Amino acid sequence: MNTEALVTMLLTQGIVVSFAAYFFYKVLTIKPKQEPDSFSENDDETERQKEK
Repeated sequence: MNTEALVTMLLTQGIVVSFAAYFFYKVLTIKPKQEPDSFSENDDETERQKEK
């Protein structure tokens, strides 16, 4: 393998690993969103209340 090919391969792999690490970091450190309570949002639906 010549030098140009080796540099290209290492540069490409470095960029891919950098992007993957960056996005894993973003996903793992994001703060969770406040989820709405699904039961309180469906209180006005009478179809679901009849099934109980």
